[in-house]
This record gives sequence, C-alpha cells and structure tokens, in this order.
Amino acid sequence: MSDTPSSPAAPYRSGFACFVGRPNAGKSTLTNALVGTKVAITSDRPQTTRHTVRGIVHRPDAQLVLVDTPGLHKPRTLLGERLNDLVRSTWAEVDVIGFCLPADQKLGPGDKFIAKELAEIKKTPKVAIVTKTDLVDSKRLAEQLIAISQLGAELGIEWAEIIPVSAVADKQVGLVAELLTKLLPKGQPLYPDGDLTDEPEQIMVAELIREAALEGVRDELPHSLAVVVEEMIPREDRPADRPLLDIHANVYIERQSQKAIVIGAKGARLKHVGTTARKHIEALLGTPVYLDLHVKVAKDWQRDPKQLRKLGF
Repeated sequence: MSDTPSSPAAPYRSGFACFVGRPNAGKSTLTNALVGTKVAITSDRPQTTRHTVRGIVHRPDAQLVLVDTPGLHKPRTLLGERLNDLVRSTWAEVDVIGFCLPADQKLGPGDKFIAKELAEIKKTPKVAIVTKTDLVDSKRLAEQLIAISQLGAELGIEWAEIIPVSAVADKQVGLVAELLTKLLPKGQPLYPDGDLTDEPEQIMVAELIREAALEGVRDELPHSLAVVVEEMIPREDRPADRPLLDIHANVYIERQSQKAIVIGAKGARLKHVGTTARKHIEALLGTPVYLDLHVKVAKDWQRDPKQLRKLGF
C-alpha cells in the first residue's frame, strides 16, 4: 500500500473519476497518459472503447481510479444502447466526472447532448477538460474555453474547473491529476501500490488485438470488429529461462464480405495485425508470446442479444 501522510493539513484522498465525451474526444489517450502505461485502447476511429477500463494513478497524497467509458452517442444498434447504459450507470457511481471536449472541434450537437445529461446529475463535481490543445493555436483555444464556460452557464452546470490539456504533448497532464484528486473524498487506498488496472489480462489482450485490427481499415469496419481470447496457456516443455505463452484468439466480423478486409491479400494484413498486437501484448505481460489469430463471421452480432452475450457485452 502507498504511505498515507499523517498531517491533518493534507489528508489522503482516494476515489473514482470518469472521463465522458463524444467518441474520439481523447478520453482513452488521457487515461493512458495519467496512468503512464497503456490500459485503454486508442484509435483514430470513434467508438473504440467498449469495456469500462479502470486505470489507477498512484500519488503520495492520493489514489485516483480512472473509469474510462465509451463515447456517449445516439444509439443505432442494441450494442450502442448497452454502451450508453454502461456510461450512465458509471456516472452514478463515481466521485468526479471529467467532460472531455477536443480543442480542435467546435462544440456540436453531440457535446450538447452529453452536457444536458450531465446537468441532470447534480451532486457529482464536473471538470471540463479541453483535450488535444497541441492541434490549435492560443486564439482557437481561448474561443473554446469561453464556449465551454457559456455552455455550462446555459445548462446550469457549475464547472469545478475548466482545464486545457494535451496528452500527446504531455502538457498539463499532471495538473489534471492534481485537480481531480482534490475533488475526491478522504480515504485509504482502494488498490495495492503498483496496480495500474483491474482489467483481467484476457480482456486487455483482446483489446490490444482489436486495436491492431482497427488500424487502417475502412470506415464501416470499426464497429463490426470484436475479439475474444479463447485461451492463454504457457507452452509446455519450455526451459524456465525461455517461457512462451500461447494465445488463441478469434476476430469476429458481421459479414462474410468483411473477411477479405481484415485478412488482406494472401493474409498480409492479418499477419501485420498479429505482429503489431504481439509486440504490445509482450510489453503488457512481460513474456514472449505466440499469437494464433482466426477471423470468424458472427452475423449482425451488434443487433443480436445472444451474440452480444457470447462476445462479452
């Protein structure tokens, strides 16, 4: 456990914060920057986070547990509805909410939709976090800060803070952690010192494979991709100093026609996905890995409750 300060002037604080925002607002990238390692899937495709990933930030004076939610949006499928329910139930349980708004995009209907939902949650403190500040100049950033302040005033949201940050350029990331921890309740650490996430390894491995599979594919594919790790078994008869972990995983798509996109010409794309994912998995688990990938069709799985359950939603 972390040492807790005994001074009454600086009580130890611990609790949960979640980042909300429309898809691709920089929530996962900020989570990873705060924790200092990769715990949430990041991609330039919107709607890539599916599971609530807890990243744990350890500080001398506090422990901040970050709950990373999918982007809230108007749902078109049963999966979309379930993801939105997950977001709302998370909001109800955390100690502070960080609303992520990208600096390089004007406030749109999606942001206002989320802000209206946030306005209904009266007790939980809300911090407006202006992300991706490395993509804009100071004039555009100032305009965005004013627009966010006005949005709060219109809807009756009293922002605890409005803070600009760039996770990519590592600007003000530490300040975000500091401001969020000030809003946590006093309490003992919730997780042992050194823990960075409470996600099961199998789910994290599946997410890393999914991230690799999403890179560079056509626009219609991201939401159609799901990954299930069937088994992770240490290879038998290996010397103690040369272990090998066998990982067998299935990449699920919704239609037969999508198979060629994922596999690529003569399997080249799937091979690249496997190589990329394996490097990240080995870094995560700290052991050499043999990754066995198969692509399967689960017809219209996003709309089928039975298939959703099978794929872990």
